[in-house]
Amino acid sequence: MTIKCKWMVLLILLTVSILGLPVTAAAADAPAIDTGDTAFIIICTALVMIMTPGLALFYGGMVRKKNVLSIIMQCFTAMALVSAQWVIIGYTLGFGPDIHHFIGGLQWLGMRGITGDPNPAYAATIPHHVFVLFQLMFAIITVALISGAFAERLRFPIFVAFVLLWTTLVYDPLAHWVWGADGWLRNLGALDFAGGTVVHISSGISGLVACLILGKRHAAKTEPMTPHNLPFTMLGAGLLWFGWFGFNAGSALGANGLAGHAFLVTNTCAAAGAISWAAAEWIHHANQLLWGLPVV
Repeated sequence: MTIKCKWMVLLILLTVSILGLPVTAAAADAPAIDTGDTAFIIICTALVMIMTPGLALFYGGMVRKKNVLSIIMQCFTAMALVSAQWVIIGYTLGFGPDIHHFIGGLQWLGMRGITGDPNPAYAATIPHHVFVLFQLMFAIITVALISGAFAERLRFPIFVAFVLLWTTLVYDPLAHWVWGADGWLRNLGALDFAGGTVVHISSGISGLVACLILGKRHAAKTEPMTPHNLPFTMLGAGLLWFGWFGFNAGSALGANGLAGHAFLVTNTCAAAGAISWAAAEWIHHANQLLWGLPVV
C-alpha cells in the first residue's frame, strides 16, 4: 500500500470516529439476544407447562373416583400430542409468514429455518426457538381445558382425534388471526396480551359446543356426581395459581416493568377469585354449613 493510500484510509477512519458512525451498520442493527429476557422466558415456559398437570389434578378431584385416571390421562395425552403437532405443523400455521391474513405459511414446517437468532416480528430479545416453546405451552393447556367440559363422557381414541384436529383446525388459525404477524384480527386492533381470546374464549366456546353435542349425562339424576377428592382439586388450583405467573408475566416476552405489572395483577385477581369462590360456596350452602349438615 502506498503512502498516499495509507493517508486516505486514516482520513476515512478519523472522519468516522468524529461523526460517531458505526463501522458495521448491519451488525449494529441486528437484533441482539438478551440473556436476562431469555432466562426469564425459559422459566415462564416451565411455569406454564406445570399448569397442565395442575389442571389434571384440578379436574381429577372433581370427577367420580372411577374416572380420575381418565381425566388425568387426557391432560397428559394433550401434552404429548400437541408437543409433537406444534413442532411439525402447528407453529408454522399459527406464526408462520402470513397467507391472506388467515393462516401461516409452511415455511417453518417441521421447525425448518428456526434458529437460535431472535425473530423481531414476535420477540426481538430471545431466541426464536424459545418463543416457539413458550407458545407451545399455551397450545397445550388450551385443548386440555376443554376436557373438563366432557369429563367422563368421551372415549380415549375419540379424544386423541379431537386433540389433533381441534389444535390444527381451530387453535392454530385463531392464534394466527390474533397473534400472528399481519393476522386479520390483529390488523383490526385486537389486543390479547396473555390468551384471553386465543386460549380462554376458544376453549370455553368449544367446551360448550362439546356439551351440546354430547347431550345430558344419562345417569345425572340416578347416580351421585359429587367430587371424589377435593384435596386434589385444591392442589391443582394451587399449581394453576403458581403457573399463571409464567402464563401472564411471561407474555411480556421480557424481564421488564410490564412483566412485573402482570405478575402483580395476576396474584391480585387470583386472590379475588378465591375469595369470590369461597363466598359463593358459603352463600349457596349456608344452611348446611350453619347447622353442620352434609354438603351435597
